[in-house]
Amino acid sequence: MTGRRRSLLVALAGALSALVPALALSGFTVDDALITARYAHHLARGLGYRFNAAGPVTDGVTPLGWAFALAPFAAGGPLAALAAAKALGVAAWTLAAGALALAIDRASDRPARFAALALVPASAPLAAWSAAGMETGVVAALGALSVALPALGSALAGAACAGAAAALRPELLPFALVVALAAQAAPRGDGVGGAGGAPPRPERPAWARALAALALAGLPFAAVAVTRLAIFGRAAPLAALAKAPDAALGARYALACFLLTGPVALIAPVAWRALPAWPRGLLAAVAVHFLAVAAAGGDWMPLSRLVVPALPAVVLAAAHVASAARARATALRIALALAGQLFVMIRIGPTAARVGGDRLRVVEELRGALAGAEVVAALDIGWLGAATGATLVDLAGVTDPAIAALPGGHTTKRIPGALLDARGVDALVLLLAEGQALASPWTASRFARGVEQHLARLPGAGEAFAPSAVSGVPHLRYVVLRRRTGDEGAGVGPR
Repeated sequence: MTGRRRSLLVALAGALSALVPALALSGFTVDDALITARYAHHLARGLGYRFNAAGPVTDGVTPLGWAFALAPFAAGGPLAALAAAKALGVAAWTLAAGALALAIDRASDRPARFAALALVPASAPLAAWSAAGMETGVVAALGALSVALPALGSALAGAACAGAAAALRPELLPFALVVALAAQAAPRGDGVGGAGGAPPRPERPAWARALAALALAGLPFAAVAVTRLAIFGRAAPLAALAKAPDAALGARYALACFLLTGPVALIAPVAWRALPAWPRGLLAAVAVHFLAVAAAGGDWMPLSRLVVPALPAVVLAAAHVASAARARATALRIALALAGQLFVMIRIGPTAARVGGDRLRVVEELRGALAGAEVVAALDIGWLGAATGATLVDLAGVTDPAIAALPGGHTTKRIPGALLDARGVDALVLLLAEGQALASPWTASRFARGVEQHLARLPGAGEAFAPSAVSGVPHLRYVVLRRRTGDEGAGVGPR
C-alpha cells in the first residue's frame, strides 16, 4: 500500500469515527445556542449586534465573532442560524478528526497507538457538542488541529489554531500557550525542506520559533479582550459577570470530567518517563486545561462542554502513552477510559439526542400564548427568541449587563419586582420543577430555578400576572404568565 493511500484510509477512519456518533447525537442542543442565533438573525437583518431588535448592543455571546460567522445563514430566523451552526460544527470536527488520526499514525510504529482512536467514537461530549449549534464543535476542531498539525510538521500552523481556539473560548488560553510551546519539540518531519527539491531554508533559532508560536497562540486572545474593552467597557465576556466562578463547583466539575471523558487513559507514570518532550507537552497541556476549567468554576451545561476542546489532545497523548507502555497496561487504561465514556454515552446519549426536538416542540406549543406580548422576562431566553420577536428580559443576565451585576448566580439573581415594572414586562415564562404541576394559585407552584421561585414569591406577583399556557413536554413544563389588564394590573414587589 502506498503512503498516500494509507494516509487517506487513516484520515477516513478518523473522520468516520467522529462523524457517525455526531450524527447519532445530532439532535442535541442547549438554550444558549439560540441566544447566539438571535444575535446572528439581527445581524442578518441589518439591526446590528443586538439580542433584542430595539435593544442596546450587548456582549451576550462569549465567543466574540461567532454570531457574525452565522449571520450569512440567519436571514430565515434564529432556527435557520442554529441549523447552520450545527452543520458547521459537525463538518469542522469531522475534518479535524481525520487530521488527528494522521497524527496518531505518526506517533510511533507500534500498533497499540491506534487503540487511542477508540476514544473518539465513544465520546458523547465530542459527538454531541460538535452538533449542538454552539461554537464548541469548531473550537474542538481547532483544538484537534492545534495538536495534529505539529505532529504532521506544521508547528506554527498548530499554534495559530490554538490561538484561534483561545480567542473563541477564553479558558483555553493556558492550554493554547502550553501546546504552542510544546509543539516546538514535535518531530519536524518533511515540513522543513524547500519545495521542488530546493535547498532547505535556514532554520530560525529555537527562541525565535518559540516566541512566534507564543505570539500566534496568545495574541488572538489579547485582541478579543482589547476589542471587548473598547466596545463594552470590560475585557472579560459578560458571562463572567453573570456567572461568577465557584471554586468548589469547578473542582468537582473538573474531577468528574477527568473520570468520564477519557483522560484516565493517560495515567501511566512509568510510561511518562519514556516519552519524548512533545507528548509530555501534550500531557502538560491537558493538565493545565483541567486546572483552568476548575478555576473558571466549571459549567452548568451537560456533557462536559468546557473540556471538549482539549479531548483531541487527550486522544493523541493516549496514543503516545500506548506506544511507550506495556500492552496489558495499555489495554487496562483504555478499557477504564472507555468504560467511563460509554457510561455517559449510554446513560445520557439517548436523552441528549432528544433535546433539540423537545425544544422545538416547546417553541411551537407556546408561540400562540406569547402572541401580542411586547416584553417577556425569562431565564431560558434562547428558545423564546425563536418563539417570539418580543423584547426579552434576560433573568440570568447573560445578555443584560444590569441584571448580570445583580447579586446571585445566573439562576439565582435577586430580581426586584420594580425591575419588571420598569421594563414594562407584560409576560413571564417560568419553568416548573421536574414532575411538578401548576398549582392554584400559581405562586404556590414549585419552580425549577431560584430566580423563578423568587419571582413567584414577590408580593403582588399573583395579582399582576395570570397563567396563560403550560407546555406539554414533561421535563420542560414552561408556564406562560401574562400581565393582568385593567384595574387588576397591580405592580410587583414591596408595597
